[in-house]
Amino acid sequence: MNAPVRINPYLTGNFAPLHSEDDFAALTIKGEFPAALRGSYYRNGPNPQFEPRDASHHWFAGDGMIHAFHIDGGEVSYLNRYVHTNKYALEHAAGRSLFGTFGNPLTSDPQVAGKDSGVANTNIVWHAGRLLALEEGHNPFELDPVTLGSRGYRDYAGAALRFTAHPKLDPETGEMVFFGYSAGAFFSNKVAYGVADRTGKVTRLDTFEAPYSSMIHDFFVTKNHVMFPVLPLTGSMERVVKGGPAYAWEPGKGAYVGIMRRDADVSSICWYQTDPCYVFHPMNMWEEGGKIFIDVMQYANAPLFPNADGSPGKPAGARLVRWTLDQDGNTDTVKQEKLDDLLGEFPRFDERRAGLSYRHGYYAASAAGLKKVLFDSIAHVDFKTGKRTMHTFADGQPGEPLFVPRTPDAAEGDGFLVTLVYRPSDDRSDLAVFDALNVDKGPIGWAELPRRVPFGFHGNWRQA
Repeated sequence: MNAPVRINPYLTGNFAPLHSEDDFAALTIKGEFPAALRGSYYRNGPNPQFEPRDASHHWFAGDGMIHAFHIDGGEVSYLNRYVHTNKYALEHAAGRSLFGTFGNPLTSDPQVAGKDSGVANTNIVWHAGRLLALEEGHNPFELDPVTLGSRGYRDYAGAALRFTAHPKLDPETGEMVFFGYSAGAFFSNKVAYGVADRTGKVTRLDTFEAPYSSMIHDFFVTKNHVMFPVLPLTGSMERVVKGGPAYAWEPGKGAYVGIMRRDADVSSICWYQTDPCYVFHPMNMWEEGGKIFIDVMQYANAPLFPNADGSPGKPAGARLVRWTLDQDGNTDTVKQEKLDDLLGEFPRFDERRAGLSYRHGYYAASAAGLKKVLFDSIAHVDFKTGKRTMHTFADGQPGEPLFVPRTPDAAEGDGFLVTLVYRPSDDRSDLAVFDALNVDKGPIGWAELPRRVPFGFHGNWRQA
């Protein structure tokens, strides 16, 4: 008998790519888009231009596509564009896929051997007057903030070659603090650490060795310290050559957090240990005295990736956990304290409090308790009262909630949340806006798209 055909889940439903670049001048508004909400919301995500070459195509490997919503006077316009990376341009000219998943040379067409395979598909940030599309294997890619026209790579990483999808913007200095794992070569254990000032000029770029090669998706920055989580989602060229997974869950490697003062040399990094786990995204982090606190969305094991022997990984959901590093205590262990049982991901907060103590946090959540990257709710946590409130959509799957302050000097939490919501029954999407202090009351307004926006990753705001 013929074996059943396995359909890749990341090429179906609302994971499936769009094949059009559109402009919608005026979206239908329901409820109210507040007059104080003026600017542009950008959301990045993977969108394969052509059928992938690999049967095991991974969600993280699609070409970057930016969705932009320009908001002013209660009106909303929309456009979406591919990021014209080198990979996109070569494949567009060929009319087919040329690169294997994550640029795997064993599954790539020989004509692109050694050529840049960046996809710029994970995050998008506004810094120093530049709109930068990011993914963690390559330099930032600049786009026009109005038209989304591609302007090309900007070299922040130098010889390190890698730049994180999650730089941190210091609200006090205007600096962009960044890092890059597998610095210099794929699957190396070297990590780069850098700083760009408020004008975008790189003022520091150093390299150090981590305990092993790890997919370090995000990192932690406070007012005075920077921390690098090295967790056992390991990278291995040896596995790839043998036909195994490039990245895999390998808990026997242990789990570490390296900590360094921001004004110190990388040779001063101290390594703490913690229980094997995985974290894609922290919410925020801050310091009090000799202690550093980090709120993270923590998984028991890395989701979406196999084990080192190639066997399927276990399903896993993330929960909000607080890590504590006590620099004055007689310990090199990170304390873990679970803050909530609700499953969720994509944590955000009022980023005027980035690296500082804070009160309000938000994330996409699963009231149904599904251990998948599908959510049905938006949750708000008030860390002062310990109270968590949430809104659950009857027909909607929200993504990352982004906080926008009502005014530049508004109190923490006084503002709005914006998020994309997929409507399964209509196979289309809305841009929803919430009062950030009253999430449980549901959206106060939404802009209706005539079609869907595929599930993606991260977005950010550019104030008008």
